Amino acid sequence: MKYLFISMLLFLFFGHAQKSGPFHKEVQSIQKKYDRIWDDSKTTIVFTGSSSIRMWNNIQNAFPEYQVVNSGFGGSMSADLLRYTNELILEYKPKKVFIYEGDNDIAAQIRTEKILENTIAIIDRIKAKDPKTEIVLISAKPSIARWGHRNKYKRLNRGLERLSKRDDTISYANVWDPMVDNNIVRRDIFLRDGLHMNSKGYDLWLSVIKEHVN
Repeated sequence: MKYLFISMLLFLFFGHAQKSGPFHKEVQSIQKKYDRIWDDSKTTIVFTGSSSIRMWNNIQNAFPEYQVVNSGFGGSMSADLLRYTNELILEYKPKKVFIYEGDNDIAAQIRTEKILENTIAIIDRIKAKDPKTEIVLISAKPSIARWGHRNKYKRLNRGLERLSKRDDTISYANVWDPMVDNNIVRRDIFLRDGLHMNSKGYDLWLSVIKEHVN
């Protein structure tokens, strides 16, 4: 009886944390948006992760032959996407999932090993739902604002590339290289904050991503 009581308390605690935790309102907003427009009969591709995904406003126009769900939520880290994997990915029964996380983790001094551990857990949840779902891990991008962390980002990207070799349904989209010129991050592809991309930056991303969509 004692252990049952403790289990009930833990369930109530974590259930409450899920409902009132970080990004809860953002996730709810995304769900409300796609509750109105998502069509279960159409082939769906999910793009998810932090603000680099959230701010890709014309992503549906880039891939008109598919139903695209953009469930990016700005400021998120890998642990946040893990927390909301069901709400932001699995609910839409995607054929393919593009994941961009790790950028904010590195800036917050989260260890590379922990980021990769969270990424593996996200992959495992997706595969548990449908083993045939294809997953594309988008490399961390370079940026002016975070160029001082470039070696940590490169290490993370090597880890993500290794994860992509787990099986044939996982791949790695290298957006780092096109954003760098002569080992220096390009300045013409960013907004004034030096972190988020302008349309030119997203055009570079599209040149890489479209190969993985098709």
